[in-house]
Amino acid sequence: MKKSMNHQPPEKIKDMKGTLKKLLSYLKEYKVGIFFVILFTIGSTVFNIVGPKILGNITTEIFNGLIRKISNTGGIDFNKIGQISLILVILYFISLIFSFIQGYIMSGISNKVSYKLRKELSEKVNRLPMKYFDSKTHGEVLSIITNDVDTLSQSLTQSVTQIISGIATIIGIFIMMISINISMTIAALLIIPICMFFVTKIMKKSQKYFSMQQEYLGHLNGHIEEIYGGHDIVKAFNGEEKAINDFNHLNQILYDSAWKSQFLSTMMHPIMQFIGNLGYVVISILGGYMVIKDKIQVGDILSFTQYVRNFTNQITQLAQVMNMVQSAIASSERVFEFLAEEEEEDTQKGDIDLDSIQGNIEFKNVQFGYNENKIIIHDFSSKVKKGQKIAIVGPTGAGKSTMIKLLMRFYDVNSGEILIDGHNIQDFDRQELRSLFGMVLQDTWLFNGTIKENICYGKLDATENEIKDACKAASVDHFIKTLPDGYNMVLNEEADNISGGQKQLLTIARVILANPRILILDEATSSVDTRTEILIQEAMDKLMEGRTSFIIAHRLSTIKNADLILVMNDGDIVETGSHDELLKKNGFYANLYNSQFEVEE
Repeated sequence: MKKSMNHQPPEKIKDMKGTLKKLLSYLKEYKVGIFFVILFTIGSTVFNIVGPKILGNITTEIFNGLIRKISNTGGIDFNKIGQISLILVILYFISLIFSFIQGYIMSGISNKVSYKLRKELSEKVNRLPMKYFDSKTHGEVLSIITNDVDTLSQSLTQSVTQIISGIATIIGIFIMMISINISMTIAALLIIPICMFFVTKIMKKSQKYFSMQQEYLGHLNGHIEEIYGGHDIVKAFNGEEKAINDFNHLNQILYDSAWKSQFLSTMMHPIMQFIGNLGYVVISILGGYMVIKDKIQVGDILSFTQYVRNFTNQITQLAQVMNMVQSAIASSERVFEFLAEEEEEDTQKGDIDLDSIQGNIEFKNVQFGYNENKIIIHDFSSKVKKGQKIAIVGPTGAGKSTMIKLLMRFYDVNSGEILIDGHNIQDFDRQELRSLFGMVLQDTWLFNGTIKENICYGKLDATENEIKDACKAASVDHFIKTLPDGYNMVLNEEADNISGGQKQLLTIARVILANPRILILDEATSSVDTRTEILIQEAMDKLMEGRTSFIIAHRLSTIKNADLILVMNDGDIVETGSHDELLKKNGFYANLYNSQFEVEE
């Protein structure tokens, strides 16, 4: 199993400017909606800002009424207070409606962006070369498609409106504060440098922890996916303790980064509250002095205090939003890095008539290495005639599977050529090339769906009769009919509601239905009972009739009737010939066969 224990956490977002630019390009499509979000957010904010001023007028009216009552010159004008209160309620209600509208629009935009990103990510997965997946765990890829996109979606929904609202509120409050008293406004603004100092320090500190949190969430998901997928192996080898230790290691790093990022984020509120309280003390003292000097009304002190409180709250919220934005940018960067990964070279559809392909294959001086500095196939040359059964044998690591990967262009050769009926495989469109092949591997692959859906995976437009004929040819039709729902029985994700041999017969039926020109068979009978092995072998023999077939052989006793055996060692063909010819040579193949025969005995 692949492990992600050596990944170093990034110190910071690599390219914030570039990531933001790409993110804005996705939002550009919804600029009309965003315009209305801005409009309604500002509208909602303005009505909220006016509220404290009107509330201050109510306080002033009550205070003046009490003074009039004490001096016997009148009393409290409750009609006027009622009218002001009604206006205040109407303003707050309009603010609520505006807030609801902008929230509705922004939620739609963020989910559309998420939908588009997931769609692009899904399509990207199918365009990535095999070497990418050789270097990444499944969990890391899944984390990008799920966790990172979710984080981005949630951040867009919340942060965009909060940023707009915050900026509008700060500007609006500043205007309202000046309208009350300039001296008190200057005194209140003195807290801004202090606030900004702490905000900047905390944001700088928390940035790397948000990035680390997102990265190790992917590593942890990858570990869980691997352990869950191979839980039987873990138990068989008593690997529970190691699995738990690996999990604890990754989980501890995730915990530390998440704890620190969240702690630093929440720490802003008490710090800003403390600074704000100091501001209220200054405002109260200065406001009292202004009332004595008859420069402001009593209600203005209440209004101004609320504005100062809202002012500091908005700075705190904006700081917290910026933390959310950092998390979103860290997620966006991972998403965009994935989307920018090098893809399989896009080949153009050529003039090759696929119907004319017979299945003649030639390897000409093929050289290849997964790493260019380490060539594992040095000079591979061989000719295969149509309809021949070609067995590829050799010890582990000899290059057997690599040759198949090159044939299907999962990887491209470093030098040399692979020809099909004289056409270089690089002149084929990749999909057209792969449509020529059918694969039956030792590791079966069935997805969560009905048996019928699994069988017609290679030919989606297959008729009911074609599906049944393929199953009959694979000797699996009778078994399917004995199942509760027959061809409509749903296989679960692991397809563990049928046996291993039955899975293999279904994959053979799938290949028979696809009717490929060339077959690739990885011996698949080593883990089944004798009766099922006979059924699988008969199905494979029917499958190979009239088709060029490459058989990756593990048990040499099963390829005695092959037309040609290619014996590989260290990436080179060391011997070729039929089974009998190779035994007579008493060379590498004979030693391999005899040693295996002795083991079987």
